[in-house]
Amino acid sequence: MFPVKPMKPTFKSYLPPVQTDKKAVEQPIKKLEPKLLPGEIVVNEVNFVKKCISTENSQDDLWGKLICTNFKVSFIPQDASSKQKTQLSHLLLGEHDIPLTCLEQVLTVNDTKGKKKVLGSNQKLKFNPTELLLYCKDLRVIRFCFVEAGPESAKKVCLAIAHYSHPADLQLLFGFEYQGRRYHESKGEQVNGSTTRGGLHTPLFDRPSDWDREIKRTGASEWRVCSINENYVISPSLPEYIVVPVSLADQDLKQYSAFFTDNRIPLWCWNHPNGSALVRMASITDPLQQRKMDGRIFTGIKKSHPQQSEVFQIDLDKCLPNIQEIQSAFVKIRQICVLDPFEESEERWLSTIENSRWLEYVRAFLRNSAEIVFHMDGRNVSVVLQEEEDRDLSCVVSSLVQLMLDPHYRSLIGFQSLVQKEWVMAGHRFLDRCNHLKKNDNKESPLFMLFLDCVWQMMNQYPAAFEFTETYLTVLSDSMWIPLFSTFLFSSPKQRTQYLTDFAKSKAIPQGEDQSVYFPPVWEWSQQFSHKDQTLFNNPMYVGKGAACVQNGEVKSFTRTKQKTYSSNARGALPSVRNGLKGIEDTLTRRGSIMSELRSEFSPVKEESPTERYLRDWFSQPADQQGVLIPLLLPSHVALWKLFFLRWVPEACISKGGSITSYHKLSQLVDEIEFLKSQLRQYTGPSPGSTPLPSPRGPPSGQVLLQTLEAKQRVAQKSSFREQINEKQQAPPEPKDFVHKDELGDSDEELGLTFRL
Repeated sequence: MFPVKPMKPTFKSYLPPVQTDKKAVEQPIKKLEPKLLPGEIVVNEVNFVKKCISTENSQDDLWGKLICTNFKVSFIPQDASSKQKTQLSHLLLGEHDIPLTCLEQVLTVNDTKGKKKVLGSNQKLKFNPTELLLYCKDLRVIRFCFVEAGPESAKKVCLAIAHYSHPADLQLLFGFEYQGRRYHESKGEQVNGSTTRGGLHTPLFDRPSDWDREIKRTGASEWRVCSINENYVISPSLPEYIVVPVSLADQDLKQYSAFFTDNRIPLWCWNHPNGSALVRMASITDPLQQRKMDGRIFTGIKKSHPQQSEVFQIDLDKCLPNIQEIQSAFVKIRQICVLDPFEESEERWLSTIENSRWLEYVRAFLRNSAEIVFHMDGRNVSVVLQEEEDRDLSCVVSSLVQLMLDPHYRSLIGFQSLVQKEWVMAGHRFLDRCNHLKKNDNKESPLFMLFLDCVWQMMNQYPAAFEFTETYLTVLSDSMWIPLFSTFLFSSPKQRTQYLTDFAKSKAIPQGEDQSVYFPPVWEWSQQFSHKDQTLFNNPMYVGKGAACVQNGEVKSFTRTKQKTYSSNARGALPSVRNGLKGIEDTLTRRGSIMSELRSEFSPVKEESPTERYLRDWFSQPADQQGVLIPLLLPSHVALWKLFFLRWVPEACISKGGSITSYHKLSQLVDEIEFLKSQLRQYTGPSPGSTPLPSPRGPPSGQVLLQTLEAKQRVAQKSSFREQINEKQQAPPEPKDFVHKDELGDSDEELGLTFRL
């Protein structure tokens, strides 16, 4: 929870100063009506409200109307000039809109009486508020002043916001009303009374065919789709269709399920090309049955391996922080990044970030996942992840392991299918962990946010290995607080089915209608963003099969030349990119320092362990962006995700810095490529008499590096970023850009692309 004390606002809109005076405030507000979605109604409103943008002066503050609907808190500025076109515009939310489910805390303040109160549902307010502070789950803190507003109207709108942000039941969330209205309004556009899934590219894993395709894709020939949990008769938290070893019969699985927590029989996740499998499993409730069940289950997993290798089991509850510790760390880092004033020295601020333990926990999950990669890829054994309920920590670890091992999950569609498979269908408690109903703070924990941070760490080290951008990850995290999609609303597939069945009856939707028709997943991005805005999700430097290319504002696919061999020295981002102060001669990482860091990270003993040996061999080989990826794990390698944690902090943003900063980064990349190419051309190589035979693995490393650099340069030159930058240099500058300080070389971390909100 946020502290109950007044904090300075952290949301700043970089606009030209708006001159406001008493006359402007007293003028009647005309035509300040909100844009309402189907089923959305205005609950309460108040005029002559000031939205405080800056603490230093009031020139940037906005005057307008504050409105509470059954979906959002909306502020409509009085001055029409304050509206501006932003690069990433939301189709469902305006610039000053906040979904009610995004509110963490509603704090009312009366400055004259020195009173303040945190409002909940059905509470009374004994004083007239002069200020309203909204603490949001996306880390915004927004402040409204009611000095010129009617006191009774201000009190009513504050009570309405508090009440509607604490729904008593899940079906009271606006998404149910909105999707019901939307379903019937679009009924005439459907074919034969229903809409097919032809346009839905991300598999939902709610039908056997989705699992069959995944089995075939991974080559898991000794695994099969099992339907014993149809209608959720075995386990209420597992999907209806699961993948099990071929050697285990349905009748045996039904019998075994009684010994596992919540009857969650082991759940197959993924198969390595070498035959090793990744499996999730809940704890066995009866200790007397532990050895017996382990023997039978592990025997079935062992038989599914071509070499009949032994099964390695890891207890995540013993080696990773629990959900309460993760929640505590997130609250601390949120307090530091958003609420505390930026008046401390940088050294003290960074140490405070480290003391929050959030980055420590990020490293712990990455390190644990990398060790599992060693067992599956290095030892060629199957791995079983065990957790008491198999619904929290295992979601993070299983997803990260697959992300490191399988390049398919680093594509946009592959990543979405990974989240759908390992989080949504595996029964992660989104309703409880996101605390949508604000009923039990003890169950709240940002596990999915932790996973996205881990993904960003890998993207930061291997920027060309992922098809999506950090903008996509940030938008995905924000989508958790928009209750219009089914992905992040429910705690299990069964709960989703029950609620949607009741919902269909209440909205007169025919039985048997495809659920994705009337309550779509978040993966249908066209409902939130235009096709042009969705191009910001695609990484132009991605090296992979069917990589996306942005042309004329549209995403098009083409096949890039896959460079299988990279310089064995160049791992992840170049230091010159991460630190503008380093010279270009220091751009290549020293191999010895990497291995000494790895040794100190993975083992305190002097003798090299098998894990260290595997990692040493891996880092000594040329990097394959479409192969196994293992992140560096020392504290110096794990950075703060600034785009997420600091995007609302004015001190961490630079006004109107976007276009030139992006151009600077692209130009710097081209300069580095040209420098390395010139160095390679000057290299004469060995004498003709000592010329080695051609390597069977490919051309000499220098030629490969040259080809790689030329390929990257072509990608950089062909990307639409330069076209957009040229257009922006000719056009008047847009007034609202959010850029981090380190984009101009102020930090030792990788420069980030502009993210304009």
